[in-house]
Amino acid sequence: MKISGFSFARNATLLHYPVKESIQSVLPICDELVVAVGQGDEGDRTRERIESIGDPRIRIVPTVWRERDELGRHVFAEQTDVALAQCTGDWCLYIQGDEAIHEDFLPRIRERCAELVDKPDVEGLLFRFRHFWGDFDHYLVSHAWYPREIRVVRRGIGVHSYRDAQSFRIDDRKLRVAAVNAEVCHYGWVRPPRLMQRKRVVFSAAYVGRAAAQERHRQAPAAFDYGPMSRLPRFCGTHPSVMRDWVAAMDWRDELDYAGVSKTRHKHDRPRYRLVTFLEQHLLGGRQLGGFRNYKLLRKYGPG
Repeated sequence: MKISGFSFARNATLLHYPVKESIQSVLPICDELVVAVGQGDEGDRTRERIESIGDPRIRIVPTVWRERDELGRHVFAEQTDVALAQCTGDWCLYIQGDEAIHEDFLPRIRERCAELVDKPDVEGLLFRFRHFWGDFDHYLVSHAWYPREIRVVRRGIGVHSYRDAQSFRIDDRKLRVAAVNAEVCHYGWVRPPRLMQRKRVVFSAAYVGRAAAQERHRQAPAAFDYGPMSRLPRFCGTHPSVMRDWVAAMDWRDELDYAGVSKTRHKHDRPRYRLVTFLEQHLLGGRQLGGFRNYKLLRKYGPG
């Protein structure tokens, strides 16, 4: 059995992505790892950061990003598929540049891949997600955020990245997946407030084009307001070891609101989402009420 890792990146160093650490977090169980690296803006050192890992299993595919209106679909999905197409393994493990997997989960992921490699009805593996918010000590539990997503897919069956690269499909059909007892740490909303705001503008450009994005955010404040942090649960576990230096380097704590003064309310703060989240967590044991599920879970293969 062979596992191929794959990812994509562009302007990671300019936008405060732990892309090197993301790759390092899954590399121990990968036989190869393909990264589609887009041509970045002036001063970006994404490729250099990845090359500094110095592992011969890593293969960089240089790309040029295009805006959505030129593409016909989302550029993130296109870049994901560029990397996926270069994979040669039985299974393909996807890791985005703002995600990492704790080393404690790696043996189980590899074991699960070996268990199911000869089960053709299993087209992917479903992971739990922990979404960190603002800093490395708080995370989101909300109906507004996806609690699980596909991060391993079977190669050679027509799998492609779906929509904005959050998930995968075959043509327009949802994948049949088995659960794996592993968690992805998502750090996409953990960065200095000014860089968080810059990232939002860049992401808007990927969706609607650069001119429309600049107009949309023309009157936005220079720094992103994460809102009151006191409402969020505290993280008491450990981060992946590859993230240790990244976590220690956090220097924007005094820009966050731990006293509950901020009046900013995000999607997960809205009353209806808070109500549904309360019902899910306290009455349904964490089971989600409705919500978008881009997969069909094969429960006969157990909890993973």
